[in-house]
Amino acid sequence: MKEKATLVFLNGNIITMEDSKPHVEAVAVKNDIIIAIGSDNEIKNYIDDSTTVIDLKGRFMMPGFNESHAHLLGLGESKQILDLREAKNWDEIVSMVAKASEHSLPGIWIIGSGWHQEKFDPKPNPNINGYPLHTELSKASPENPVMLIHASGHAIIANLKAMQIAGIDRKTKDPDGGIIVHDSLGNVTGVFEETAEQLIRKYYEDYLNKRTSEQIYNDYTKQIQCATDDCLQKGITSFTDAGESFEVINLIKQLSELNKLSIRLNVMVIDSFEAMKKKLKDYLIIGYGNNHLTVRAVKQYMDGALGSRGAWLLKPYNDLPQSDGMEVTPLPTLQKVCDLAIENGFQMCIHAIGDRANREVLNLYEKEFQGHPDQKDIRWRIEHAQNLSKDDIPRFGKMHIIAAMQGIHCTSDAMFVPQRIGMLRAQEGAYVWRKLISSGATICNGTDAPVEDVNPIKCFYASVTRKTSGGVEFFPDQKMTRLEALKSYTINGAFASFEENIKGSIKIGKLADFVVLSDDLLKCPEDQIQNTTVIYTIVGGNILYKSE
Repeated sequence: MKEKATLVFLNGNIITMEDSKPHVEAVAVKNDIIIAIGSDNEIKNYIDDSTTVIDLKGRFMMPGFNESHAHLLGLGESKQILDLREAKNWDEIVSMVAKASEHSLPGIWIIGSGWHQEKFDPKPNPNINGYPLHTELSKASPENPVMLIHASGHAIIANLKAMQIAGIDRKTKDPDGGIIVHDSLGNVTGVFEETAEQLIRKYYEDYLNKRTSEQIYNDYTKQIQCATDDCLQKGITSFTDAGESFEVINLIKQLSELNKLSIRLNVMVIDSFEAMKKKLKDYLIIGYGNNHLTVRAVKQYMDGALGSRGAWLLKPYNDLPQSDGMEVTPLPTLQKVCDLAIENGFQMCIHAIGDRANREVLNLYEKEFQGHPDQKDIRWRIEHAQNLSKDDIPRFGKMHIIAAMQGIHCTSDAMFVPQRIGMLRAQEGAYVWRKLISSGATICNGTDAPVEDVNPIKCFYASVTRKTSGGVEFFPDQKMTRLEALKSYTINGAFASFEENIKGSIKIGKLADFVVLSDDLLKCPEDQIQNTTVIYTIVGGNILYKSE
């Protein structure tokens, strides 16, 4: 006698991501586990009076989307601060800050995120390397410190009040791995790149640290709730958080114990080396809270971002010949962290965007692998891998390095990539998904939210079309096929977090994590992809989002 299901889906167009049985009509679930897949007639045998039955009416169902690189608290916070991603120009941003200042008591920090100088029309006047100056921002908010975070996360602009609090003036020196941008007269413009951000950020953090422990807990909890709600509405069932401190991991673990995590989290550790040296071995967490929390990776940064010209290049920038970017973490420090990770069974995930940064990380990984030949299947990752030397592309497949890339970055950045690195370098190595796949590398996909909207549909569209918002294709020979793009967002993401045996495909014995969509992403017209909506999001056999 067949066991009975708690939940059954019938009459579906169900894509499993399993090569042996890629398409089925129906799925049976018992509690949080898939117990059967097949035809409607086969699955009806698992139904009794207690079974919830959902008629999919021919709709498209697939494994839940796996966001492979984003920032959970950052995503939640972005719902609570000024969202600058759609701002058309600098004047619009200044107006938003002025309005926020009118409604804030003096001394309250005003925070925003998502601006990008390359998207401003018209360009700020005056500007330095395309960046606006703080002058109008400071007039708009004279009594409130303001910090506006660049879309890349690798630069900020601050107003005069914030710089006065931080004691910044024209004599302040650049920190290692960072740049304070000055005008031609040597005056600070308000823009701080890479590690120089901390000159302002630390005072904002001091402001936040004045909260009580209860306020901090409540703020973090609200941010996590906002982020996970957004994910569920967009069909995301698993989420790799690209770097949290031990303090935040403790909070997330506590929420998982209270069954307050609605999606499954894979969290990378990022903390001081001394803290990691002391604590890392005690934070290897696999499948905690009924597979809602895994911690087995360490995050580090090799360089900055291309948009802020912080990506580390083998040759100088085309539009700033005096610079080739920078390493934001010294190689000896990264070497120590890699040693610590491999000795404690942790995966390394290093941010590298420029071709020089990627080469240095590949060299570092190669050295670690040679020094630890007994370590197999460790699945170390390079986060972003956006701009590669043609000589380094084959190394990803040869060394089994996972390329944790973001399809949407390609089409968002396309407007300025040729300006930054020139057409030849862009053609040879910018967002080269096809070349990486051909090398045998695994690509997992994501959005780097809140840098981009966490919406996987937009990212999927970018991955299979490489079309900008203006409809221009950016080196279309590097497109993913639709099936490759779906795999990069499901089974590949599970593989990248060592969880392919429990999720990432629709298979008997795996977790019942699904998304039901309005359109068939494998077959619908290309221009219909972006209109696709989420009908259901199911995590562990529970319907956590329903649009109808």
